[in-house]
Amino acid sequence: MDNKIIEIFIPGPVGRLEAKYYKSKKKTSPIALILHPHPQYGGTMNNKIVVETFNTFMDNEFSVCRVNFRGVGKSDGEFDNGQGELADAAAALDWIERENFDNSQCWIAGFSFGSLIAMQLLMRRPEINRFAIISPQPNVYDFSFLSPCPSSGLVIHGKKDELVSIQSLNELKNRLLNQKGINVQFENINDANHFFSNSEENLKKSLNKYISKESALF
Repeated sequence: MDNKIIEIFIPGPVGRLEAKYYKSKKKTSPIALILHPHPQYGGTMNNKIVVETFNTFMDNEFSVCRVNFRGVGKSDGEFDNGQGELADAAAALDWIERENFDNSQCWIAGFSFGSLIAMQLLMRRPEINRFAIISPQPNVYDFSFLSPCPSSGLVIHGKKDELVSIQSLNELKNRLLNQKGINVQFENINDANHFFSNSEENLKKSLNKYISKESALF
């Protein structure tokens, strides 16, 4: 499987961005971009959850890219408190769209801090028609910009997330579930913490179920 994944460098706003890319053999394959956790807390595109998410999209015949934000790994630049990282994500999406101009769907995914950037990108790019975010932190970051949320998607969090209060997740859930015309599924995984330690298989099952079902609708 891994021999089809290539290392690439994407032109970014402040230099090159290191990324891993898998090109599906399927014509008009859907595309997905996956964003990693907070760079200042060790987040990279090789984070275990990011890799699991990447592999799940790959198994569902997506062309998929995961990228290191500026200042991470071999990516140029330095951390920019989210604004620069959003610009990096937009550049990566531009790149994968150019490589797959005949794509049938466009998905965005992110883990922890990456879920914030993913949803900010979703608000700016109308071609994104599905999202999958893992362990968002609405108690740390303001998600009020998601009104209205333009696309259906999946939110996965651990029932034992030690970094996020259930109350803040419920507030996010209520905001997103009160909208007509979109369907945002919330899944809480028993015994999982913020990082899904020892719960990766359950996470992968939830992701795979949603991705396979929703991608078949297009």
